[in-house]
Amino acid sequence: MLLKVDNIHVYYGAIHAIKGISFEVDEGETVALIGANGAGKSTTLKTVSGLMHPKSGSIEFLGKDITHTVAHKLVSLGLAHVPEGRHIFLQMTVQENLEMGAFTRKGDLSEALDNVFQHFPRLKERRKQIGGTLSGGEQQMLAMGRAMMISPKLLMLDEPSMGLAPILVEQIFDIIRELRKAGTTILLVEQNAGMALDIADRAYVLETGKITLSGTGAELAESELVKKAYLGG
Repeated sequence: MLLKVDNIHVYYGAIHAIKGISFEVDEGETVALIGANGAGKSTTLKTVSGLMHPKSGSIEFLGKDITHTVAHKLVSLGLAHVPEGRHIFLQMTVQENLEMGAFTRKGDLSEALDNVFQHFPRLKERRKQIGGTLSGGEQQMLAMGRAMMISPKLLMLDEPSMGLAPILVEQIFDIIRELRKAGTTILLVEQNAGMALDIADRAYVLETGKITLSGTGAELAESELVKKAYLGG
């Protein structure tokens, strides 16, 4: 098992945001967390990646307890988090942004760059372009490419389709499918439940900080509750 989250409780001040959730991600799997805005999906990813820490419960990654490990140390272990809103370096070129993603790697980055450009040919074309001049879809590709620079053991994607036109959403999900096919383990947070369940091996439904349903992507896509709440059925 690559990631094990066990009964974590997370607070923002007095607000109890995550209420005792548990889930697992196995190597090579794509696992989706779906739910409405404010359900606690992004908070869950921030807690796994060390940007926040739970008040109780535990998180294990690669068999190590990482419950209170700081974020930059988790990057060194191979845990990459692509945050909601992309957060690229707007004044830097595409290539400089990618190189920043590899701050834990020593030596020549050409192999890592080639790997990213293979998945994201658009970034190769724009490698000298300033990040802030890219379209929203290209910035999302850059944020994902930057995370791929460490050859992550776990890639966590927070709302990769947010704010993108439908044609770009398709492109981003095609890239996620490619990464999955290449064996990348993915934990995906996504409001577009239909797209997420379509590519997920397993999925969990989060509601107000609790997991209310879990199953394979196909099972949840067929669930009447999920159809009604998230798929417009």
